[in-house]
Amino acid sequence: MKLLLQKNLEHVGKIGDIVEVASGYARNYLLPQGFAVELTKDNIQRFESIKRRLIAQEEENKAKQQVLAKELEKIDCTIIANSTEEGHLYGSVSARDIAAQLAAEGLSVDPKCILLDNPIKELGTYKVKIRLHPEVECSIKVWVVKGDDTAGARKKTAEEDDSAEAEASS
Repeated sequence: MKLLLQKNLEHVGKIGDIVEVASGYARNYLLPQGFAVELTKDNIQRFESIKRRLIAQEEENKAKQQVLAKELEKIDCTIIANSTEEGHLYGSVSARDIAAQLAAEGLSVDPKCILLDNPIKELGTYKVKIRLHPEVECSIKVWVVKGDDTAGARKKTAEEDDSAEAEASS
């Protein structure tokens, strides 16, 4: 099926390209998401009138992502995780965990943009790539450090406080 792209899509094409894709991909993904329109004379004429605006929006988005990439490269992301004495994590650190930590530091990054080959399962320092835009990539340093059992310590102090209050009231 021939379509006219309205957005830049990795592995498909750029704004204004006429592409040939499988009809199922077109019907189920590209058309409902508004990434493309069917190739008709009316759509081509309509697209020509809004082409400059779409390209300007794409360039503006790219510029914003480049600024964000420069900010991200200055950041060291530290994630505290529970681990064994040998340094193996009980769980793993995923792209979602990294995105949440970056959000806590005031930088909004979609977890889909964080490129991890495999989840991080050991303590250490890792270089993680982030693709904010098809043409904008950066890398950040992620520190995975061992966390003390702060939840257990808080629970114990709360129980001690409750028992001290109970003794004081008796």
